[in-house]
Amino acid sequence: MGKLALSVAIGDYDRTRPLIDGSVQIDGVDPVIMTLSPEEIFFRAFRDAPFDICELSLSSFTVKTAAGDCAYVGVPAFVSRAFRHTSIYVRKDRIKRPQDLAGKRIGVGEYQLTANVWARALLAEHGVSRSAIVWVRGGLEEPGRLEKVAVSLPADIRLEAAPDGATLSQMLADGAIDGIISPRAPSVHEKGAKNVGWLFDDPTEAAKDYYRRTRIFPIMHLVGVKRELAERHPWLPATVLKAFMAAKAMSAAHLADTSATKVMLPFVEERLGEARALMGPDFWSYGLAPNRHVLDAFLRHHRDEGLSRRLVGADELFHPSTHQVVKV
Repeated sequence: MGKLALSVAIGDYDRTRPLIDGSVQIDGVDPVIMTLSPEEIFFRAFRDAPFDICELSLSSFTVKTAAGDCAYVGVPAFVSRAFRHTSIYVRKDRIKRPQDLAGKRIGVGEYQLTANVWARALLAEHGVSRSAIVWVRGGLEEPGRLEKVAVSLPADIRLEAAPDGATLSQMLADGAIDGIISPRAPSVHEKGAKNVGWLFDDPTEAAKDYYRRTRIFPIMHLVGVKRELAERHPWLPATVLKAFMAAKAMSAAHLADTSATKVMLPFVEERLGEARALMGPDFWSYGLAPNRHVLDAFLRHHRDEGLSRRLVGADELFHPSTHQVVKV
């Protein structure tokens, strides 16, 4: 029997590059690798499910899993993680602290984006309820963006569409909205627009404090295997996890080899040491067990926001064969 010819859609990251360049193989699979942006992968995956194996938004995947109609089963390879203190941009002439956002207008590309769920959880820590904000949905840099998966929000959530032809980035610069929550920086922030800045003046220190208190390094994306494939080949999800773990381990070894720095960033060795001191040697862990508390926190927020029809258990997200990994 030959290998399975399967499509694999993932972002081009250091932890996926060994899969992209063939340094790491997925056992039993002859992959057709497509390196695409997360936005394109997610839009296509949750509309038509054209990929056999792909990167998935944790929030969109949870929406579909809670509804019982997800075309993919999960693999706990968390190819994207990020503290979202840098994802809240505001008009600094109006907003001095998180509590100032109550009653204000905040732009979002999609209400249910994973980054936005985590960011709203941060605001809730500061006493700012999601129902205290008017949410304005629109494209960050291009008008007309829509939710990739259908959501039914609680009655107390005020969500309105941006005006036709308007972008959130320009609305923030013009003062038509008071802030934006976005995993991508709005161009007006990148260009240094007047009165536009991060909500948290020192988001790195705010994130470190958050981690010390919660031990949570937020998960953004996981990997999915098409459900019909996993049913026909039950060995496949665990094999996919094995390959992604091997790719991550190779990437971590490269990052730690500072004889010739692998990324174009000064002070890599120092920042790596700081991350390990704060978060431990495997600070970007894969697998269900070491991330259960992170997933449980996210799933509670997701349910409380009305994005999930019910509270989803962390075990439900992943194929049973991936719940544990082989140790030698």
